[in-house]
Amino acid sequence: MSTSIVDRPRTSIWPAVSMAEALAAVTDSVQPIMTKCISTGVIRPGMILAEDVLSRVTIPAVPTSVKDGYAVISSEGIRDRVVIAASTAGAPASSIIVTSGTCARVSTGAAIPAGADAVIMVEHTHVVERTKTEELKIGFSQPAKPNQDIRPAGYDMQIGQLVLEKHCVIGSAEVGILVASGQRSVQVYRKPKVCVLSTGNELVDWMTEDVSEDRIRDTNRPQLMALLNACGFKAIDGGMVGDTREHLIESIKVAFKYSNVIVMSGGVSMGEKDLVKSVLEHEFNFKIHFGRVFMKPGLPSTFATGTYESNDTRYVFALPGNPVSSWVSCQLLAVPALRKMAGHANYFQTVIKVKLAESIDLDIRPEYRRAWYTQTLPQSDEYGPYAICTAIDQPSSTLLNTKGANLLLRLPPRASIPEGMLEKGAIVDALVIGAI
Repeated sequence: MSTSIVDRPRTSIWPAVSMAEALAAVTDSVQPIMTKCISTGVIRPGMILAEDVLSRVTIPAVPTSVKDGYAVISSEGIRDRVVIAASTAGAPASSIIVTSGTCARVSTGAAIPAGADAVIMVEHTHVVERTKTEELKIGFSQPAKPNQDIRPAGYDMQIGQLVLEKHCVIGSAEVGILVASGQRSVQVYRKPKVCVLSTGNELVDWMTEDVSEDRIRDTNRPQLMALLNACGFKAIDGGMVGDTREHLIESIKVAFKYSNVIVMSGGVSMGEKDLVKSVLEHEFNFKIHFGRVFMKPGLPSTFATGTYESNDTRYVFALPGNPVSSWVSCQLLAVPALRKMAGHANYFQTVIKVKLAESIDLDIRPEYRRAWYTQTLPQSDEYGPYAICTAIDQPSSTLLNTKGANLLLRLPPRASIPEGMLEKGAIVDALVIGAI
């Protein structure tokens, strides 16, 4: 397919959809990918359960003591009692029977002997009779209520109880629950692999020492790979691609040998070398769900799906070539999709309310402005939380305005605010993209 440059469209054939429409198209198209069975002994925080987990055991198996003290019959009040035995954690107590006028010394976690219905903590007792090494009779300063300081059988966990839900993100606490509930293995979602490509004849590898004036280092590829790896995905280096149909076709085919997901930057705008949409649509017969998103930065962001050499759905996020645009678009579009593929139930970024630390002139498009989170402002006692923009001007080509950003401010379009600007102290939504 070829056309003369003079015949190319002067306006985009792709309508600019809203961010809500774009996100709906993406998240409706993707589903969690394959699962695998993994031994509980090698499960790691960050893995995501692909099944509900039911307890295989009862914890505790028998009633146990909550405190170090003495197992007693509560109805006998504070009378002195003869110590007949000791029950310690991990030792059977089946041979011990507490009867009227007696008690059994118990440690935390020890089984409660038969006949006893309460525990009096050691701090509320005193020794009445003793040998050189052993207690014979104990006095009590406080009475006990029935079931006092006794943990019933099954209090913590019961056989068949749902202890962890499908889509649960494993953390250190969940590892403990899996082990305690007797799991030998569980089903988890596989982490998605994503192949990252950069397009453009002007690019040279980022490791190139001397770069001529007409070329630039490929920053998008290492930056996007770092972002995706930090989010817990497996980023694969798909290399640089020249601005020809042949190069694009071959590189996309190679990328699909390693992953069902491609994140690529460049080649999606209105230039004569911007061929990505055409290649996806006409050479791969992919469906382009949207070819532009009404946002700043990232207007030409594109999302396409289709099949290639199998029945598996393939996904392509074709992002703008400007480095800030590709970085922001990847955060907004690709990351939630990949999180859903990875099994996350909550796959969108957390949204918080923040106060603006400075006034902002609004753009004609909704804008995602890079910012830092802070609780207070310098020389101010007023509590925030505040958002400080990383730079006053934030052009899509200037990587420095992404430095240290842990928020993307979701700013409304100019037409929605009569003044066309937001004053300092205005409250806006912010997407959390880093530790705060």
